Amino acid sequence: MKKSGIINSQLAGLIAGLGHKDTFLIGDAGMPIPKGVEIVDLALCGGVPTFEQVMDAVLTETEIEYYILAEEILVKNQRLLNYIHKSLNGVEYEMVPHVDFKELTKNVKFAIRTGEFTPYPNIILRAGVAFPA
Repeated sequence: MKKSGIINSQLAGLIAGLGHKDTFLIGDAGMPIPKGVEIVDLALCGGVPTFEQVMDAVLTETEIEYYILAEEILVKNQRLLNYIHKSLNGVEYEMVPHVDFKELTKNVKFAIRTGEFTPYPNIILRAGVAFPA
């Protein structure tokens, strides 16, 4: 039995399968996931698990080189934006309109659905490499 880190077998396997430049989504309970994108549905009920809980767990097991957010988070969820910037300190990012963000989700390798119920808690993460350059 695995004794630390992510113990959800589906998610652990998907993270282990990430290659450099692969993208994946962490999204809220209502984020539409495009057909054909594998979903890791962690949502239990409203607010469980939170976006932060899932992101913290994922970041302990992945190297991230870039991320994308919906620009609406600037006005609608500054608290979460601050958390994201702190968690991914120094990582390059871009912000796009939410409608464009949803289009970009068509290209992710997989999506993680959280129980988050706050505005715009969605992020596309791009895998980096864990070894030194």
